[in-house]
Amino acid sequence: MKISTGDQQGYALLIAAEPPARRPFAVSGPLSQLAAVPPARLVGTSYASAVQLASPTDPNTVLTALRTAAAVEGPLLVYVAGQLMADHRQHLLHLALARTTPSTVRYTALPWHWLAAELRGRPPGTTTVLADLAADPDVWQLLVHQEQTLAAEQFTLHGTVQLRDRRHRPAPAYTTALAHTLRTAAVQPTPEQLHRHALRAAAVDPAATLALGGHAAVDHRQDVEAFEPAAAEDPHRSISEASQAGRHSEAAAIAASYEQAALRAHGPQSTDVAHWIEVRAFLALQEGVPERACQLWLQAAVVRLTADQPTDHPEVAEAVDRAHAAWHLVTDPARVRELGTELLSVRTRVPGKSGARADVQRRLAEPRRTLQP
Repeated sequence: MKISTGDQQGYALLIAAEPPARRPFAVSGPLSQLAAVPPARLVGTSYASAVQLASPTDPNTVLTALRTAAAVEGPLLVYVAGQLMADHRQHLLHLALARTTPSTVRYTALPWHWLAAELRGRPPGTTTVLADLAADPDVWQLLVHQEQTLAAEQFTLHGTVQLRDRRHRPAPAYTTALAHTLRTAAVQPTPEQLHRHALRAAAVDPAATLALGGHAAVDHRQDVEAFEPAAAEDPHRSISEASQAGRHSEAAAIAASYEQAALRAHGPQSTDVAHWIEVRAFLALQEGVPERACQLWLQAAVVRLTADQPTDHPEVAEAVDRAHAAWHLVTDPARVRELGTELLSVRTRVPGKSGARADVQRRLAEPRRTLQP
């Protein structure tokens, strides 16, 4: 979608849904962050209006909202976030709504092809779709092997689809990064610039993320300059305020954006990068995700060691000790073993206090069914 600098009236439709699942792809919080951005800033026009559908239950309600949006003459932004599912009969992709279960996809979810159908009549180049989605392995494979697609000629598509399985519990950090970028960018970004920066700032797992319409590896100097905050700010204060307010994804996205800046400035083997990894680890623990905190602290320790900090350096020791403490809060047996094996490897180099390495060995030796904090 070409950004208008004239007086065109723009329109934004924001759709986010969480199906009734254990550990859902929690999009409601980030939706409120995006909805707080002025509509004109969202769409990139002088004037705009916005409508949000938070956890809709009826696909026909969403269809009506899509038809209203499609009738707008000016630039249109459609944001879609949630869980992708496929019906068992035709294997067509659907956006799960608030009442959708695997057995009711055909009746309670929004067919993705309805989106393209409703936007078919719009003028070329006036429509952008931003998507922050998660998918179980079966749907993920359909997309990876291009047996199904989310793209269509009717709109420009940007976004991410993250794999959701036993090992991967994705969060909608892409949406949080979108909102943060739009609030702080010194100039109005184009949709592609916005996507590239949000993808970098979200710091999603590249091995478990399908990027839609762009790649995080693309590095444009003018984009980097455009997305620097409009005024000087203390990132630690912004992160702390967001975290204390319960906006955990926003806090993590801010930290990840500064981590990426440190990565570009100093390279992957630098203490600056390690610092921001540790900030994300603190945030993960505050959010109540000890397995992520443990993984990040271990990562920070390895970065510090490769940055030539000695094994007895206080910052190295602290990172490993914090990883060890977080590991004891992990309850899933598979994750206990996976992270514990990695921790044990690091403990061979950074033994810590007397008995620390033996503690890891002892817990790993427990029967799988009895592994506890």
